[in-house]
Amino acid sequence: MSLVIVGSVAFDTIQTPEARRERIIGGSCTYSALAASYFTRPRIVAVVGEDFPKPTADFLKKRGVDLKGLTVVPGGKTFFWEGRYGDDPNQRDTVRLDLNVSRDFRPTLPPSYRDPDILFLANIGPGLQEHVLSQVKKPRIVAMDTIRHYIESEPEALERVLRRTDIFFANDEEARLMTGELNLIRAGRRLVERGPRLVVLKKGEHGAFVFGRHWLFGIMAHPCDQVVDPTGAGDSFAGAFLGYLDRAGTLRSSAIRKAAVYGSVLASFTIEDFGIERFKTMKPADVEGRFAALKKLVSV
Repeated sequence: MSLVIVGSVAFDTIQTPEARRERIIGGSCTYSALAASYFTRPRIVAVVGEDFPKPTADFLKKRGVDLKGLTVVPGGKTFFWEGRYGDDPNQRDTVRLDLNVSRDFRPTLPPSYRDPDILFLANIGPGLQEHVLSQVKKPRIVAMDTIRHYIESEPEALERVLRRTDIFFANDEEARLMTGELNLIRAGRRLVERGPRLVVLKKGEHGAFVFGRHWLFGIMAHPCDQVVDPTGAGDSFAGAFLGYLDRAGTLRSSAIRKAAVYGSVLASFTIEDFGIERFKTMKPADVEGRFAALKKLVSV
């Protein structure tokens, strides 16, 4: 078993209608690795500045996250994002974005990372995703995520990576933008036709769709009576999904369905507090208890 995640580690400032948090830890690598760590021992490739706090690195290691691929730039500043949410937790505005050390980030995988079972290309540019693919042997599964910026600015490179991908994660806005389809079912099917074996459309509080070549599976979001901070929920879903598949060692339909349920469960914990705070108190028994509850909700 081995899962390598390439993406961002960041400082986030989050404003919601109820509260504000300054410079808390975030980033696609952070959320997805912590979620995956409940099933496997993920390895991350990212860059941070000298301002990245040692207690956070220690916590990631404690959760079993391998940090050999985390580059610390002396004197540099870590990627920073500030976002503001209104009453709708599915909508947010970017207030400020400072790339800092991420501006010149060109991922180099340590030798021990170059033969993974699963490679997750999180939300870095498609040109960098291609650069990472050139460094690995032949992973059993290549998964990728993207953001609106790259869909609009690097569509050709994005399509090249998509054709080399087994699992593609996108939210509803990204799926519609990439296909021109307003209907998500048609959008998901169109994306599967472009290369991936699976397309996972993350729909926030409405759950997710998982598309195969000739089938479709839908999973509801785990019911939550309070959303504190939605940031990182999609990354947590993807990390748990891939972490479970790494543990399962198969892409059988039953494993994919369980992976989607676990994705919904881990995302539901993430939104219960700001940043990665909920991961610090969550226990494996909590995850399994919520998995059983959600499985009961969706069974007939």
